[in-house]
Amino acid sequence: MGKYIVKRILLAIMTVFIICAITFFTMHAVPGGPFNREKALSEATVAALNARYGLDKPVGEQFLLYMKGILQGDFGVSLKNGRDITAIIKESFPISARLGVSAMVVALICGTIFGSTAALTRNRLPDRVIVFFSTLFTAVPSFVLATLLLLVFCIKLGWVPVWSPKNPNYVLPIIALSAYPMAYITRLSKTSMLDALGQDYIRTARAKGVSRFKMIFKHALRNSLIPVITYAGPQIAYIITGSMVIETIFTVGGLGSKFVSAINNRDYTLIMATTIFLAVLMVVANLICDLLYKLVDPRIKYD
Repeated sequence: MGKYIVKRILLAIMTVFIICAITFFTMHAVPGGPFNREKALSEATVAALNARYGLDKPVGEQFLLYMKGILQGDFGVSLKNGRDITAIIKESFPISARLGVSAMVVALICGTIFGSTAALTRNRLPDRVIVFFSTLFTAVPSFVLATLLLLVFCIKLGWVPVWSPKNPNYVLPIIALSAYPMAYITRLSKTSMLDALGQDYIRTARAKGVSRFKMIFKHALRNSLIPVITYAGPQIAYIITGSMVIETIFTVGGLGSKFVSAINNRDYTLIMATTIFLAVLMVVANLICDLLYKLVDPRIKYD
């Protein structure tokens, strides 16, 4: 176990480094720059700004200097407003984390329950209803669902207030953010549960007179969770960082919306910081999920 964790950590560090390199060089290869505006600045002003933020150096040297700063815990400052990047992340991430964790909890609980119910009532009315709605939510893009929720419940009916920092209401963003993963987890849970119910150990449990409740929840459900955990790992990291589309539609001031504005403004330092933050969350979530396999199925061994 210890060797496996060390190996995964080393691979995670290498993965994050590769992501940083690809993002950095691709970002600088795109035409334009952070100081391009509708009202063009003078060449002297642009040159002074580039020199101030080190953008006048060769791209390779810029990358090495940036990585050196990252290793020292310095993400730099925003090229647009001069704010410290660490402060921006500390301010924005809790909003995205609260929204994302809530949405993922809803998706995991509802998806597992609906998928198990569909498997246990196969080819009957509950199964058909659950399959219909899971297919619908899988097919409908998140920005379409979010726009419909905002239009109907905020504007037309007025049941839910529009999100604001002073009066945050997470109901509609959570519904919009959890719909797709919930539908996908429902389909995964149903398939895995059907496979588990057809295994020999379930037939043996039935023959021994094990109660239906114990057979389903102790044996079948536990062994059907591995595909769900596999999907939930990277999805949790993505959803916690914040869906860029959902946060933009509901004007939630989370990390996702900051990432969108950074891309639009060519704010190199903020783009790099949010990308690294997301990459680290991804690899950590995947590692945690790999370790959870052992708890769900003790037969799994780490090499």
